[in-house]
Amino acid sequence: MNVTARTMPALLAASCPVRTALAATNLSSRSFTISLQEQPVVRPVSSFYNHAAVDIAASKPSVRLTPSAMLYSGKSADGSHLLRSAQYLHKELPVRIAHRINGFRGLPFIVGCNPNILQVHEMYIRAFQLLSQFPPVKDFVDEQKFTNLITELLDDHRDVVTMLAVGFRECRKHIQDEEMVRMFLDRTLTSRLGIRIIAEHHLLLHENKPGNVGIITVNMNLKKVIESWADFASNVCQHRYGKVPEVKLNGHLNASFPYIQQPLDYILPELLKNSMRSSIEKNDMNNVHPITVTIASNEVDFIMRFSDRGGGIPHQNLDKVMEYHFTTAAKEDQADSGNGLSTFLEVCNPDPHGGPMYGYGFGLPTSRAYAGYLGGSLEIQSMQGIGTDVYLRLRHIDAKHESFRI
Repeated sequence: MNVTARTMPALLAASCPVRTALAATNLSSRSFTISLQEQPVVRPVSSFYNHAAVDIAASKPSVRLTPSAMLYSGKSADGSHLLRSAQYLHKELPVRIAHRINGFRGLPFIVGCNPNILQVHEMYIRAFQLLSQFPPVKDFVDEQKFTNLITELLDDHRDVVTMLAVGFRECRKHIQDEEMVRMFLDRTLTSRLGIRIIAEHHLLLHENKPGNVGIITVNMNLKKVIESWADFASNVCQHRYGKVPEVKLNGHLNASFPYIQQPLDYILPELLKNSMRSSIEKNDMNNVHPITVTIASNEVDFIMRFSDRGGGIPHQNLDKVMEYHFTTAAKEDQADSGNGLSTFLEVCNPDPHGGPMYGYGFGLPTSRAYAGYLGGSLEIQSMQGIGTDVYLRLRHIDAKHESFRI
């Protein structure tokens, strides 16, 4: 019998009764800004595993926006832009979430019933239930209630990436199709990124932060963003090792342009911490070579090259570093969880959206998936015995050329 997560309803009652009951309890115990009189009757999460509403929503295509459309739609004096944004999310979010629920349904049963993976699945079902049952947004009172719901759901889902990383690591021995895992995680993580971008964009439209339109920084200075993360990583590296490789920047240091900084806040510390770790551990502590970051910006895209002298990636590992759960640190961590190294790299990779921690092997493959989603790429060139160059290429969003969609 080829059992997938789509066949879960009856089987879950027997194999995962506690978690399903807990999820149903959570639904009834959570309080939202919507009053009890206005809130629709809430059914247990388990009733949505194969609910027709999920299938109907999943059959619809998502309506993805270009960043330039988000940037240039602007703000209206009467606040009608907030209503339009909320109405778009009210229609769009259930569709995107239904697509992801279908992804969980397609997992092998033994994988989908892992406690961490199952919990994430149920979190998506719960989000679909609450969003699809929310009444149409017609006025500013509805918009505020909907915004409160979005805020709470974003907070609820902040640890999803780490939960998936733990779950897939726990059931790794049951996975025979590595390509299935890669495709599922690529789609789930990039979809999650897109959902969070459009949702946080709506929340930030409520603010009047200078130099920003919602989630978009109108004139992002790339050098300053890199320097900020380099300073942070250096401070933690100093605390852990007592030594810090210098980070030198060159190239187009004055490059400024509109961009969504949040994905960079995940990718940059990941690349910097990898370079710092290899530079420290593969060199004499008294002769730590600097890390060089080169910036290039043109009309189509912008590129960052991270160059270190950390000895390069061994030949046998070069094809594996972009695989989920491949890490050179996991065995070290398991052998001595108190060695302090995990603390250094956990803090050096503080995904603002609750991203993976050191030792899970999610950093580089997630960064690669994010870069591809943003219309770019992440490529590695390694000179064994010398060091590694990592090229991060991302497309501009100013509408001069064809852009990606979120």
